[in-house]
Amino acid sequence: MSVMRLGYVHIRVTDLEEARNHYSNTLGMKVVHEEPGKLHLKCWDEYDHHSLVLEEGGVGLVKLGYKCQDEEDLVRYEKRAQQFGATTGRVSAGENLTVGDGVALTLPSEQRIELFTDIEYVGTDTGALNPDPWPRDGRGIAAHWIDHALIGADNPGLVEKFFMEVLDFHVAERAITNPSHPEVLGSWMACGESPHDIAVIKGPDAKLHHFAFHLEDWNAILRAGDIMSMDDVSVDIGPTRHGITRGTTIYFFDPSGNRNEVFAGLGYRTFPDFPTVQWTEDQLAKGIVYIARELKETFTTVFT
Repeated sequence: MSVMRLGYVHIRVTDLEEARNHYSNTLGMKVVHEEPGKLHLKCWDEYDHHSLVLEEGGVGLVKLGYKCQDEEDLVRYEKRAQQFGATTGRVSAGENLTVGDGVALTLPSEQRIELFTDIEYVGTDTGALNPDPWPRDGRGIAAHWIDHALIGADNPGLVEKFFMEVLDFHVAERAITNPSHPEVLGSWMACGESPHDIAVIKGPDAKLHHFAFHLEDWNAILRAGDIMSMDDVSVDIGPTRHGITRGTTIYFFDPSGNRNEVFAGLGYRTFPDFPTVQWTEDQLAKGIVYIARELKETFTTVFT
């Protein structure tokens, strides 16, 4: 019984049609539901009804949804969050399209996350009976699934503590000032075997740094870079490799300025007894951009 994975990302965009083109044609997501001012989309390798909600009217994060195994999880995490001092609330079935009852939590860094157990199952584009490895009609980058999100926090260490003590996440990697004075500058946390299902870095509260799409391998990352160039997508960093997580990556922006990432290569598997990897502040650029070992100013200053 636990949090299983990131279920959905809900963001605001300034222009819904521009966002539709970016996420549908460039990233290859499918629009599964639309209504005035809002789109729901999913990737071809996802089996839930949707993983992304685009809401017109601004820019930035509305909320993140995490899927849990059963109702007992929701009750336990709600109680722990209240004991931690966090604001909590109940979410009724139908408030989020096709999603059942849930619990809303406000993080110490002010982002809203929602925990749920039920969402409509629609299946992947290749099915679950004798499936092919990929769909023939994939568009653009053809991202497999939304993989993780990274948020900002004035106090990353407090957010790390919340995810560990309230939601049973474990820390795969951590950025600190130095070993003798280990102030937390960033934390990459997992609820399963992935290197991270959520990450937090030093930055403004209530903001989103990026959310990431999983691709198969380094060749898929390079192909994604080609498609971004064809579609005149604004690229922030990459293609390159991370030291942290060992993954390969490109960071880029949607038309509204929300940062996306394509990410491949899990690097390693994590478990509750995984020994946390530490990166010191003087080596943080290498941790994030392993090859160039230099961070662009935008990477640490642009949040939405």
